[in-house]
Amino acid sequence: YGFDIKNEYLALLPYDITMKGISYDLKIAKYLLNPEESNYDISNIALEYGEPNIQSYEEFFGKGKKEKIINVFTKDEVASYYMKVLKVIQDTKEKVLAKIKEYEMLSLFEDVEMKLLTVLSDMEYIGVAIDRKELEKQRQDFAEHIKVLEQDIYSLAGETFNINSPKQMGVILFEKLNLPVIKKTKTGYSTDAKVLEELREHHEIIDKIISYRQYTKLQSTYVEGLLNIINPDTNRIHSSFNQTITATGRISSTEPNLQNIPVRLELGRNLRKAFVAKKGCVLVDSDYSQIELRVLAHISDEPYMIDSFNKDVDIHTQTASEVFNVSLDEVTKEQRSAAKAVNFGIVYGISDFGLSSNLGITKKKAGEYIKSYLDRYKNIEKYMEDIVKKAEDQGYVTTILNRRRYINELKQKNFMIRNLG
Repeated sequence: YGFDIKNEYLALLPYDITMKGISYDLKIAKYLLNPEESNYDISNIALEYGEPNIQSYEEFFGKGKKEKIINVFTKDEVASYYMKVLKVIQDTKEKVLAKIKEYEMLSLFEDVEMKLLTVLSDMEYIGVAIDRKELEKQRQDFAEHIKVLEQDIYSLAGETFNINSPKQMGVILFEKLNLPVIKKTKTGYSTDAKVLEELREHHEIIDKIISYRQYTKLQSTYVEGLLNIINPDTNRIHSSFNQTITATGRISSTEPNLQNIPVRLELGRNLRKAFVAKKGCVLVDSDYSQIELRVLAHISDEPYMIDSFNKDVDIHTQTASEVFNVSLDEVTKEQRSAAKAVNFGIVYGISDFGLSSNLGITKKKAGEYIKSYLDRYKNIEKYMEDIVKKAEDQGYVTTILNRRRYINELKQKNFMIRNLG
């Protein structure tokens, strides 16, 4: 057992030492008990449980540019610090585990989170192979395309200006080209993505600007960004996979964020060509089919939706058939799109306003869609009502594995904040 064991696990792997029998990590346990916490430092935990004062990791080793390598300390200094850390872990273990059991999270802790620890460590250590030549080719292609877009924008604007300056862009669009002003900020005209989308039909320069922003974003964040962090020894990228950051229990990825490689645009999808398998291997991609709706059908015990999944019917067509009261063969493309938006929106508590924005329909019509949906899927409506009541009564909701998500907004007096919860 230990605290933030992934660090030690990773430190030993280069020496062909693999830690076995890892059963308890205090940091992960505390994360499960309070996923909203911003800092799970050992010093805070010691203070919470009445243990003797202990320096935080950052206080002992330093932070950022001032962080010291372990070699600058004597063996006695390091041993003394870690003896204090181990004492906190040992003295608090039974109390923390008792709380884990009280919250019925022992299986989540032992069978999911603790086993995930070594998986994430191995993922970080192995890394992802990168085709440097492919990235360099894309960098050159992007640079050339950005240059062409720049010249097109200057030509359409009738002058050169700093395309990356929102202020200068605003002057060109709204004063020189006289495009309608959609929104203003404290510093002047807004030229954000939503504004540009609304201006698309007004002038051909808008499409060029949108493309320019897409290319420059991909170039700086991904192409250049990935090239700069390829490990020269392994020729791989070694991201950090974080187990104790998100309040929802999801894993996050940093330096770089490999979970956020863009796929919506063809440009972004091309970036994935740079991620390769080692010789003799292939990369396999898999995805759950409509996992959110399958889980919703299961936990709400909704018979109509369960029946659709069991019969392997297209769930969105089936929902459209149920909601619009037409046969499966009569469902139109528009009806299926509406049903799809409601299906996925319901999972996240979409409002009539949100659905109307997504579908480009009136708020009234969106409300009718949601009502028809809930009238048909009664168990889903009951589940949603029950989960809201439970959150209001207890201050938290639980997943199927008893992971807790505290909804602190529900305790707020301010209506807007409470409604957000």
